[in-house]
Order: sequence, then C-alpha cells, then structure tokens
Amino acid sequence: MRILLIRHGDPDYENDTVTEKGKREAKLLADRLIHERIDEAFVSTMGRARDTAEPTLKAKNITPTYCDWLREFCARQIHRPDRPDIEKICWDWLPQDWMRYEEFFRYDEWFDQPVMAEVGMKEYATEITDALDKMLEAHGYKRDGHLYRAIRPNDDTLALFCHFGVGCILIGHMIGISPMPLWHGLAAAPTSVTTIYTEERREGIASFRVTCYGDTTHLHDAGEPISFSARFCEQYTNMDERHD
Repeated sequence: MRILLIRHGDPDYENDTVTEKGKREAKLLADRLIHERIDEAFVSTMGRARDTAEPTLKAKNITPTYCDWLREFCARQIHRPDRPDIEKICWDWLPQDWMRYEEFFRYDEWFDQPVMAEVGMKEYATEITDALDKMLEAHGYKRDGHLYRAIRPNDDTLALFCHFGVGCILIGHMIGISPMPLWHGLAAAPTSVTTIYTEERREGIASFRVTCYGDTTHLHDAGEPISFSARFCEQYTNMDERHD
C-alpha cells in the first residue's frame, strides 16, 4: 500500500480557503497527480483542504470521502509551562521551551505532559489515530501493537488531503514517533506531497516507511515559488519573516 499525504495550498486562514497562489498550487498539484494512480481519496472537511483537492478530484473523476478526523486542530492551543499566560499552537513552540521536557520525545507519553493533558490531547489524538487505523484496516492492514497485520496485502494508493499538524500525528502513529519532533523538525510546504509505503518484510507483518517528505517538485518545475507557510525566520535579523 502507498499513502500520499498532501497538505492544502497556500492558506487564507481567515476565510478557510486558499489564496490565489494556493489556487495556482492546487492546479499544479492536479497536473502532477493526473499521472499518479489513486484508488481512493480522503479529504479534510475544512475549506482549504477541499479547495486544494478539487482540481485533482475533478481531473481524475474521483468521488472522495470527506473526513472530520482529517481536520486541523489549531484551536487546541496550550499554555506554555514556563509562561501559563501565553497560549501557543502545539507546533509553534520555541525549541528551548519544549525540548527541556523529555516526555515530549516519547511516543506514548507526549500527550501526558500537563499542558497537553489540560486540553485533552490524548483523547483527541487517539480519536485521530483510531480513525486512521479503521481506514487502514478497511484497506487490508490491521493495527497490532506498533505494527500492522497484513490481512489483505495490496499495492493500492490512498490520497489524504489534509493539514500539517494532523499530518504529523498520522505519520508519528504509523512509524512510532511522537509528533512533537515532527511538528518542530519538519515543515511541509503548501501542496507538498509526502509518500508513505508499507513494508512486509516477513509474511503477514507490515510496517510503514516514509520514502519522501514534503515534495514540491510540481511547484519547482513550473517556476511557482514555494510558500513560506509553516516556516520561521532563517535568521533572527530577517525581520520580515515569522519569529513567533
């Protein structure tokens, strides 16, 4: 099985859609994916993901499944441990503020840190990963501990049009990593494509491996600049770029 994890186009967060640049990105994405085999598509119910997926779905004549569990959860802001008066999105912390807590690096403990427990992060993340596992089981791979049983091995391709934050939770669950280092160590540009394959190295036992993260060659090849969305300033003196 192959999973294509696709981030929405350049966002207009206020109106939950994509910018004019995002529309161009979505069209270039469709031009790329028209040559890809996609057996089924799952799309976040948020407008910016739906608007990004539409050109591809139309070009390939695919009827998608719209999923609430693929929605972004920016509203789930947490209070910084050292500054409870400040709220931050889970993936926008300063490294020096979260890396001091070892439990954030642990696959099965990151959501138990008090600031996460305060907003019910374990329950919320479990809803997402349970929905993912239900979808994977329907397509032949049943969760068994940290691995999957290949009950119906296949080479199907599933496309998931969603968001950066929830995408890291999905990847972390499939490969057994806390989303915290993924949220803060990776940046998926708008309409980037992440490719994840199953590996069945022993009969009936499958795991997942990311073979490409955040690919934007469809933008590069067309001369479309890569959006800065999801990144922070490369140098502190770059005052026109995002610091916090």
